[in-house]
Amino acid sequence: MQSASTGVRGVKLFNEYSSMRAAWCRFAPLGFLGASLGLAACAGKGTGLDANGRPLGSGGGVGGAITADFQSIQDNVFTPVCTVCHAGAGAPQGLRLDAANSFNLLVNVPSTEVPSLVRIRPGDPDNSYLIQKIEGHASVGAQMPFGGPPLAADVIAAIRQWVSDGAQPATAQAAPAVFKVLSTAPATDDLLIGSLPQVMLAFNQEVDAASVDQQSLRLERVAATGEAGSSELVLAKLSLPAPNPHALLLTPLSPLQPGHYRVLAHTAPGLELADINSRPLTLNSSGVGDDPVILEFDVAGDQ
Repeated sequence: MQSASTGVRGVKLFNEYSSMRAAWCRFAPLGFLGASLGLAACAGKGTGLDANGRPLGSGGGVGGAITADFQSIQDNVFTPVCTVCHAGAGAPQGLRLDAANSFNLLVNVPSTEVPSLVRIRPGDPDNSYLIQKIEGHASVGAQMPFGGPPLAADVIAAIRQWVSDGAQPATAQAAPAVFKVLSTAPATDDLLIGSLPQVMLAFNQEVDAASVDQQSLRLERVAATGEAGSSELVLAKLSLPAPNPHALLLTPLSPLQPGHYRVLAHTAPGLELADINSRPLTLNSSGVGDDPVILEFDVAGDQ
């Protein structure tokens, strides 16, 4: 748990960072994509869209012309255009579109702006909220990219085709030797301003759905100094967003109050989270009793 001085310093640094981003992100809707597909001048690392709505470098950048596969979309759209706002602890609505997190937070994950729609519905681009936002006919908010030229027709067509083809992830790697956590959103020690729609855990192997329950994983709020008790269980829904069994979502049933939180894994035989090969989750972290901590983060009140 962070010391008081570290926490105060973290808040100050976060607020300084947030003020620099204000001109980019705060004038866009803070639901799905917020300013995630970027302002014309909101193009991280000096890249973004040209006057025709094509990502700069898409004709000869990382992957050449954009194609209807996730890696190309990540390299040509999400990374250069979206992550100026949707990255790190300050990502609007917790939606991070960097390469480590974007797929796991998009595919079959409900939009926070219109919860009846998911951000990406595999095989159904018309009912995918991302598509509605970039095409400009979503029921809420402005067309994305906010304040800049729309994405070019061929770029949108590539994203639509990827969704129509089942919204598959990047090419799978060889089977790993152990089952472990690859990334989390939020990340360990993040300080979040405002509440959090969900916690995402990404793994290096497919999760066995039968091992996912309230015993295998739990979300706790750690009591602050002077509060009664040491921790309290936070009720949350656990789900695997098909067709991405490498990710697991913990969605709190009520908004998270300010405080320090942790996600713990159960290690008792038969109760552990496991992969499809029945291998239990491997963790090298300390924990509470026999249960190791997967991540810890802090939630501050709205600023």
